[in-house]
Amino acid sequence: MSFISKRQIPRRSFLRGAGVTLALPLLDAMVPAATVLAQTVAAPKPRFMGIFFPHGMAPGYWVPEAEGALPTKLPVILESLDKVRDQTVVVSGLWSKSAEPPEGTTGSDHWVAAAYLTGIKPRKTAGSDATTGSATIDQQIAAKIGQETLLPSLQLAVEDPNSSSSNCGEGYSCSYTNSISWTELPTPDNEPVPRTSPLPMELNPQTVFERLFGSGATPEVRAARLKENRSILDSVLGELGSLRGKLGASDRLTVNQYTEEIRQIERRLQIAAKASNDVPVMDLPPGIPEQFDDHIKLHFDLTALAFRADITRVATLLGARDLTGRSYPFPRSPLFPQGGVSVGFHGGSHHQDDPAQIRRYADLNRYHVSTLAYFAEKLRSIPDGDGTLLDHSLILYGTNMGNSNQHQHYDVPHILVGGANGKLKGNRHIAFERKTVTTGNLLLNVLDMYGIEKEKQGDSTGRLAKL
Repeated sequence: MSFISKRQIPRRSFLRGAGVTLALPLLDAMVPAATVLAQTVAAPKPRFMGIFFPHGMAPGYWVPEAEGALPTKLPVILESLDKVRDQTVVVSGLWSKSAEPPEGTTGSDHWVAAAYLTGIKPRKTAGSDATTGSATIDQQIAAKIGQETLLPSLQLAVEDPNSSSSNCGEGYSCSYTNSISWTELPTPDNEPVPRTSPLPMELNPQTVFERLFGSGATPEVRAARLKENRSILDSVLGELGSLRGKLGASDRLTVNQYTEEIRQIERRLQIAAKASNDVPVMDLPPGIPEQFDDHIKLHFDLTALAFRADITRVATLLGARDLTGRSYPFPRSPLFPQGGVSVGFHGGSHHQDDPAQIRRYADLNRYHVSTLAYFAEKLRSIPDGDGTLLDHSLILYGTNMGNSNQHQHYDVPHILVGGANGKLKGNRHIAFERKTVTTGNLLLNVLDMYGIEKEKQGDSTGRLAKL
């Protein structure tokens, strides 16, 4: 740590300009000299990110061969996690019982993405009385650690929720598949089931950027700045210059890196908006990249910035909607040297248990997990107090099916990445016997990591002792 004068900058510091409120990242000057970080108000705060993709994973391509330390060569689908293996826990054998259709019915398990973070099967209804029976764990965490931040939580999506229809299938409200984040509403004492409401998942990175850094601006101010191709940083140049004069060399470098990241994201958003306008047949709202890879990485970069500046500590991302037929171009990379295009997501998930089709579906799952690896590596590259953002975060990545060809809701993949402020030990594969441990048990463990101790969450029967 560089030399710090006796003048301390508050952790919740902002630069304010015309229509802009810019939160600052954690700086050395926010920590009193010769003070142990954990004993100060600048002690790293825990963050949480929940990521959901439907349709399970290709059987045989994601489960490590043995329980214990992760193997030297990770399974095909998980290969991209190699650089963060020391902070990765793979959990196999979980039972997503809350996603199963009611006994004697079929099909309705495609409409319950909302069960992912509750462990509760949603009430069957296409009306306004839709409820998940509990706030999702991200909202419980936000209520615990998010009230000091500008945004208690952030909800993101990478596919248009198409929420114009109320009934998505089998009599289930579209809200159950359009959002994985639900908040609890005031409920009369005589109602046994809590009322909950879905939080909209934001598709447009431009809108997310304005929510994070345009707090207080009117729509007119934001539109004028975008039209003039101005940066939000232009509104706080004076304050930035004054701040830099008070900082040591290390903190000046941190602020410069942070502001440069903001400029780079602005540039990418402007390119995406121009591309959207140049392709009218796509009918994409301005600011939404045409390519999935650009879209999801922008969302992850924005989340990393928000975590870094403590604008929010809780986020969720809906990677795709149930039954989507979307195909994914593979960007050229060590994983996909030749690039290529995936099978359609839902169609490919019904691989008929044919080995060749299963392998093609594994490539799609492998690509999705590579975006998780991108986010994890991004967090790991950002210093945060006495560690990195990944040390102080937990990413929960999962689905609600195992072998989706048979609509099986057991042997469901879940991956945890991050140190969770020292509460999670990585480089492990934890296995459970089939149909013995529900996903609700895992949710209880996650809540524990954020100081939320409950006896039950959804269909939990206890905690995962191995975790």
